[in-house]
Amino acid sequence: MLARITRRAPAILILSASLALGGCGYNDFQRLDEQTKSAWAEVLNQYQRRADLVPNLVETVKGEASFEQETLSRVIEARSRATAIQVTPEMMNDPQAMERFQQAQGQLGSALSRLLAVSENYPNLKANQGFQDLRVQLEGTENRVTVARNKYIDTVQQYNVLARSFPTNLTAMIFSYSPKASFSVANEAEISSPPKVDFGSSGQGSK
Repeated sequence: MLARITRRAPAILILSASLALGGCGYNDFQRLDEQTKSAWAEVLNQYQRRADLVPNLVETVKGEASFEQETLSRVIEARSRATAIQVTPEMMNDPQAMERFQQAQGQLGSALSRLLAVSENYPNLKANQGFQDLRVQLEGTENRVTVARNKYIDTVQQYNVLARSFPTNLTAMIFSYSPKASFSVANEAEISSPPKVDFGSSGQGSK
């Protein structure tokens, strides 16, 4: 009898450990960790899609000889800064790195928004089918960026609540599951708006 109980002991210990880990959120941490990585990858994918559209957009705008060079230069410089940031999965655990990433992407978004608004003052650009196609692609990409970013924010929020709540915070401490960095609330209002075109602008182009 004692030998039989002894043989069963490892299985009982494994079962008990599994139940304990499950009850303390271990499996939830695994699930949400994978979800945050997937959501983050989609955010990067959409930002890259936007960055890839910029060179063609810039070349098309350059065809308008009198277009505001300062506006065009800001787009080029903002894209350069945004794409120069080295993005790694570890960025999700580094609030400062995430903030730098947000600022760079926000600056590019603002520069593109300005470019689209200014373009309304140039009839030749408005009539350029290539430019209009790029604008539609860009606006569609901005919408996908917003969706991807919001999904990431939601997933990170779930993960962080789990990491900070009792008793799952004990599991977080044991396995070093630190809260993940999200998009800051202060910056969210700015970067969650896709570029807007001011059709009612009273400004005049330099033509």
